[in-house]
Amino acid sequence: KAGYHVDFVSPNGGSVPIAYVKASDDLQLSYLHNSTFMYALKHTKSPSEILPEAYEVIQFTGGSAPIFDIPQNKAIQNIATQIYKNNGVIAAVCHGTAGIVNIKTPDGKYLVSGKTVNGYPDEHERKDLPYYKLIPFVIEDELKKHGADFHYGEPGKPYMKVDGRLVTGQNWNSSRLVTQKTIALLKKQ
Repeated sequence: KAGYHVDFVSPNGGSVPIAYVKASDDLQLSYLHNSTFMYALKHTKSPSEILPEAYEVIQFTGGSAPIFDIPQNKAIQNIATQIYKNNGVIAAVCHGTAGIVNIKTPDGKYLVSGKTVNGYPDEHERKDLPYYKLIPFVIEDELKKHGADFHYGEPGKPYMKVDGRLVTGQNWNSSRLVTQKTIALLKKQ
């Protein structure tokens, strides 16, 4: 709606699975019935198809998948680093903050070092469910280990932190806030 073109990127390109669809939510259903949107999810770009200098933002979205295949993906990390180096914005929501744990600035420091961030806190995880036993690391712990000042709010409530050109949201309810703030930062530049 703000007039920005969005490309979807995944580690290997191609189709990505959809999860956590709330059938009673009209907005979610509208996207499921939007053929352009669904086509984009079925045909995501691979990192090799991306020219970082052509982008002003990279946003890592949630769901638990990012924790398994984004933090160690050097190509995606390089895209994020280049966008940030070119005065772009890095945004992450929920478990998508796994995508920012290993990003380094051109001087070799972790992007999150000394920055105030948030994401899905370990305290809000469902540790009794099977997925929790499979995750390779706790996002909150990795962010702190790399020098981040991690904050979070009430479970299920929107919560966001902004530190310069880094915008992070706690959960899916924070997605709108993170995107609106990202757009506001772009308009300032």
